[in-house]
Amino acid sequence: MELKKLNQEEFICNPFTKIGKEWMLISSGDKTNFNTMTASWGGLGVMWGKNVAFTFIRPQRYTREFIEKNEQFSLCFFDTTFQKTLSYLGSVSGRDENKIEKCGLTPDFIENVPYFKEAKLVLICKKLYCQDLSPSCFLENSLDEKWYPNKDYHFMYVSEIQKIYKSY
Repeated sequence: MELKKLNQEEFICNPFTKIGKEWMLISSGDKTNFNTMTASWGGLGVMWGKNVAFTFIRPQRYTREFIEKNEQFSLCFFDTTFQKTLSYLGSVSGRDENKIEKCGLTPDFIENVPYFKEAKLVLICKKLYCQDLSPSCFLENSLDEKWYPNKDYHFMYVSEIQKIYKSY
């Protein structure tokens, strides 16, 4: 599939479906070493006068190490035929096996940022802000109890969406 760069004003997306139901891959690293993980939490919006993506990564995720070392990362969205692949990529760690090689997706790079050729939509993002979620900030305590029984609070990244590509 060929990727076409979109003007951000042309971008139309339902984030509730794209992120929450269809999921996305968060990929970071460079041509020598990179990793990816599946995410179903996040958002898209505007902050500090910029179009941004909000991503959430638990501290134990291998991909977080790559996110921390690199300024940019990609968010890749696929059609629903890739749900099984995304499930696999979200349940296996790249520390334990070469899951990218095993998953059947084709990695490629846009200006040294990893993405997958099979993606229908690719966002190239630049980190602006990172903060770990804090138990003291929950206004509804049941959320802390339900989602963080191991106290492994996500890190939230606010990242500028620099480029958007759509496949045709």
